[in-house]
Amino acid sequence: MAAKKTAAGKTTKKPKAASSTKKTASKKASAKKTSAKKPAARRGAVTGLDKSVEQFRDSLERSVTLSRDRLQEVVDDAVKRGRMTRSDAEKMFSDLVKKGRRQTDALLKELERLIQQARREVGGRTEPVRKQATQAARRARKKLG
Repeated sequence: MAAKKTAAGKTTKKPKAASSTKKTASKKASAKKTSAKKPAARRGAVTGLDKSVEQFRDSLERSVTLSRDRLQEVVDDAVKRGRMTRSDAEKMFSDLVKKGRRQTDALLKELERLIQQARREVGGRTEPVRKQATQAARRARKKLG
């Protein structure tokens, strides 16, 4: 707004034209709407991936890892002390190993799913830029000969 001095030495403000103010305000409002929509959509996708990663992390934290050798030592020690029979110990050992394999396979499957999801999201975001770069390279080649 432009300032104007009166005869008394006071400053008064002269309002601008209403039409230009309305146009500027509507442009700002539409720009805000557009910019507000994009990050929200991205946040939703990232949040889904973040939740999946968090679930995977929780699964890892809840799991216990023992080597086969250490497990065999513990079972052999229990048999030696007379706490369990050899057949029970062998059955328990094989059951624990099978269960561990199933859990490992499930965790690896979940990890592969998360990696594929992340690749799709990254690919979706980079595809337009990749297309523009390819088109620019084609145009440059045509100009050169």
